[in-house]
Amino acid sequence: MAFGLFRRNQEKRPSMRIRLVRALGSIAAVLLLSGIISILEYRRMSDYVSELIASNIESINLSQRLADITREYDQQMLAVVVSNDISIMPDFDLEDFTAQADSLKASVKSPAGMRMVDSVVVSFDAFMKTSMKFDEVFLADSVNTGEWFFGTLQPRYSKFREDINVLNESIHEELQTNSANFDAGFYRSIIPGVVSVGAGLLMIFLLLYFIMVGYVNPIYKISAGIDAYKATGRVFNYAFDGDDQLANINTGVSDLTEENHELKRRIKALREKE
Repeated sequence: MAFGLFRRNQEKRPSMRIRLVRALGSIAAVLLLSGIISILEYRRMSDYVSELIASNIESINLSQRLADITREYDQQMLAVVVSNDISIMPDFDLEDFTAQADSLKASVKSPAGMRMVDSVVVSFDAFMKTSMKFDEVFLADSVNTGEWFFGTLQPRYSKFREDINVLNESIHEELQTNSANFDAGFYRSIIPGVVSVGAGLLMIFLLLYFIMVGYVNPIYKISAGIDAYKATGRVFNYAFDGDDQLANINTGVSDLTEENHELKRRIKALREKE
């Protein structure tokens, strides 16, 4: 008998408190897990794309710096030609240019961009080697400095400008692509959060339905049965499936009303005998 009682106790359903805690805990766990996933995904994506965008911006600044340095040098040589004064011939800071070019190579990540940087370096070398002959051409009586400047040197400079413009366009396109990827990644990273919120709302509605059907409606019926018993003396006989605390309360109320009804019947019988 004791074994049977122990077995029945083991087979009982969880209590009301435990069931509610489990339901609410599952909702909290889903929301927490999805929130953590969303934060980690967004952080990973943000760090990666932010690094690419920062690299693109650095590449744009460096290429613009190279273009400005070379343009200034070319304009200064043009001033020598126009004024016909070799004394104002500029000095080009080749070390600074080389350092800027090396930084540009390091900032460009894509293979296509690296090939374009190599083309810029090659065209600049051609321009610089030609410009080194400026003094010789200027001092030579047999060569027209203006014709040499516009016919020989300027095509080298134009090639350099063309190559660096192509590089800048490529970097800008890559920057736009990375920015678009950042936007797409942002929406992709918040999808787990949206799904979790939707799942959480669904679970809340299911929990609400469970509470209404399993607890609220039975409590209302128990209350209505007690009111009917108090008003008309009708026997309280509400029954529902379950073996938790609410079912225990319903059984207790049923037993009390039945005992009260039996007590009233006996008192009435004793009064009639008198």
